Amino acid sequence: MSTTHLLLVLELLGVFTFALDGALTAMRRTTLDLFGVVTLGVVTAVGGGLLRDVLLGALPPASLRTWYYLATATAGGLVAFAGHALLTRMARPLLLFDTAGLSLFCVTGAQVALEAGVDPGQAVLLGGLTAVGGGTLRDVLVRRVPTILTGGLYAVPALLGAAVAVLGPQLGGRELPWALAGAGVCAALRVGGVLRGWQAPRAALRTPDELEE
Repeated sequence: MSTTHLLLVLELLGVFTFALDGALTAMRRTTLDLFGVVTLGVVTAVGGGLLRDVLLGALPPASLRTWYYLATATAGGLVAFAGHALLTRMARPLLLFDTAGLSLFCVTGAQVALEAGVDPGQAVLLGGLTAVGGGTLRDVLVRRVPTILTGGLYAVPALLGAAVAVLGPQLGGRELPWALAGAGVCAALRVGGVLRGWQAPRAALRTPDELEE
């Protein structure tokens, strides 16, 4: 299997896991019907890629040019709807699916951007956008503060994973091992942030009395 085909497989796996995550989130926080659950799963799965492709000028976006992106996302939403009783009893299922989608999308999104001819720095940013865009749209639709704004490690792991995937090959070696390494870095930081409470740096808050001094 060529690197291009393997990256496509990884991206479709990310689509499926993000669709599971979005659909399960919908069922936990809302009383949506089947159509609503699947729709939220699809938005979570392809939203980041849509935003990336629009910014790249790759129109229509990849998820609308081919059938397998939307089909994979729909399948993920249906699986979540049918098996939610089992999936919600698993240990941290949302963390598992969200981490898988985040890790896969940050590297595949960056690779797509590089193939479109953008600079490495822009590719890293677009890789991060691909990873967090769908989850952000999901959070807005279920009326909760987006995960990227709550202080936990979410966007930072995606950006670092994309950076490893983009900058690694320039140091030597093939693209695929570096892409897998970037996904691993993203996953490790995301899981560590949740399980160990790691936080991105925050501004020091000052009391009103301190501000008056």
